[in-house]
Amino acid sequence: MLVADDEALVRAAVRAILARDPGIEVVAEARDGQEAVDAVREHRPDVALLDIQMPGLDGIAAAERIHRELPGTAVVMLTTFGEDDFIARALRGGADGFLLKADDPRELLAGVHAVAGGGAYLSPKVAARVVAGLRTGGPDAAAVGPQTEPLAERLTEREHAVLSLVGCGLSNAEIGRRLFLVEGTVKAHVSAILAKLGVRNRVEAAIAAYEAGLVGRGRDGGR
Repeated sequence: MLVADDEALVRAAVRAILARDPGIEVVAEARDGQEAVDAVREHRPDVALLDIQMPGLDGIAAAERIHRELPGTAVVMLTTFGEDDFIARALRGGADGFLLKADDPRELLAGVHAVAGGGAYLSPKVAARVVAGLRTGGPDAAAVGPQTEPLAERLTEREHAVLSLVGCGLSNAEIGRRLFLVEGTVKAHVSAILAKLGVRNRVEAAIAAYEAGLVGRGRDGGR
């Protein structure tokens, strides 16, 4: 994976956390968004971890370019409290995950594994901020879109279960194992959920799951 942050100490700290997991290999580092895009082109990592505020090309602009030009690399944004406008921009740009620099290190590892497996991952604190923005009409509301109808009126019981697991950051394969479904069936359910909710990607679906209070149920298979 790639780690991009303009602060060397932050990159070193993140790299030290990732080194704890033998399943994660950092293949490159970057100090700004342009270096990050160039490094993704060269190394084609599964995951790019990008700080939002970097000099020159910022993390969000870099994420948009990676999402558009190199879709095989999932993007996780690193953020801090007070950056709600940036979070909304990153949502629109197609980021696959959001983490806080102040999160428990285990959140970082869980987030990297989730997006590498094709899932979406939201730090619970970031999700709470986004959901609060939706409820108050803040900048994140425009990024995700209104969720006015109760989910029960739009989704089947099975789709509820799948959505709750999407909100937990699980990939289609993991959801299939949890719900005893083949991966293709899960993919079809996810596509139907996105269409019914009017959202563009798994991150926005995960936010909808948080907003509806489904995430806690997802941890035990949607029951």
